[in-house]
Amino acid sequence: MPLDHYVTLGRSGLRVSPFCLGTMTFGEDWGFGSTVEDSLAILDAYTGRGGNFLDTANIYTKGHSEKIIGDHIGRHPAKRDRMVIATKFLGNMFPGDPNGGGAHRKGIIAACDESLRRLQTDYIDLYWMHFWDHLTPIDETMRAVDDLVRMGKVRYFGISDTPAWKCAQAQYEAIFKNWTPAVALQIEYSLVERTVENDLIPMAREMGMGVTPWSPLKGGVLTGKYTRDNLDTIDPKRGEWVKGHINERNLTIVDELIKVAHEAGCTPAEAALAWVQAKQGVSSTIIGARTMDQLLANLKALDVVLSENQVQRLDDASAIQPTFPQSFLPYVKNNIHGGTTINGVDSEPWHMAPQNDDERW
Repeated sequence: MPLDHYVTLGRSGLRVSPFCLGTMTFGEDWGFGSTVEDSLAILDAYTGRGGNFLDTANIYTKGHSEKIIGDHIGRHPAKRDRMVIATKFLGNMFPGDPNGGGAHRKGIIAACDESLRRLQTDYIDLYWMHFWDHLTPIDETMRAVDDLVRMGKVRYFGISDTPAWKCAQAQYEAIFKNWTPAVALQIEYSLVERTVENDLIPMAREMGMGVTPWSPLKGGVLTGKYTRDNLDTIDPKRGEWVKGHINERNLTIVDELIKVAHEAGCTPAEAALAWVQAKQGVSSTIIGARTMDQLLANLKALDVVLSENQVQRLDDASAIQPTFPQSFLPYVKNNIHGGTTINGVDSEPWHMAPQNDDERW
């Protein structure tokens, strides 16, 4: 699938590329990341192939990420109008100011104006709530976002890193009050991080939110660089973070990932990206690229098609235990279906149900 074979984002008509370019590392203000020159080259390479979906946030590299996008794209109407620029509110950019961050009306409107200034544009295509602010009622957040949409400063709204029950509450606040609903959900999702399959992804599919996974390679764990045979090569600068995710389960996943990648004629990273992008509910996967080589390598994953057998092997290697009530519900199938077959799923008569008319009160 080429980068310019676009998909609609959730229950909306917004067309986005199947891979979204994450720009968290644009700028070296955090002590790591891409230089401005490298960031611009990466932007040009991505857009040159038809990519149109950028993801940033007000707090990324202290606001420099937004500024780089604004200087190169936002200030040029011909470039800007062809792009879908997504940024986020909630992060506090003003230490000492309790209202400098959060999902409350004062914080959201101020953050939006600051992002518009740095992005050098009149509107944000997709405005994310970066994570859950448990101190702010969700109806206050949703009304403030709707006001921004009505003012023309925001086109679409999305939710990131928030419990499924709170997302559903937010969505129904919007639906019942004729406010702007969320069209997308940004969450961590990969072969290593699959717990979102318990609640968040089913919720997103039901609520019309297109999923945009972040960290699909788990920060490098799924690149195949770290295996049982070379754990002593972990970069000291990333050592503690990477070591924290190098465990028996994840090494088993990497073992199978390397085998599948060899069969598919691709790299382990490409196979891992292809796996997550093909999952039901996923609209566009966020790929980070600190260097041009990383960008080009990640884009190759769009050409990878895994067989059903290969997908199943990766599913089995990375399987998780369901949490309650998902862990319980399979056991009530016979109770509900009464020994019939529904949607191709068989059941057996529940042995505690009345077996004939004489047993039924």
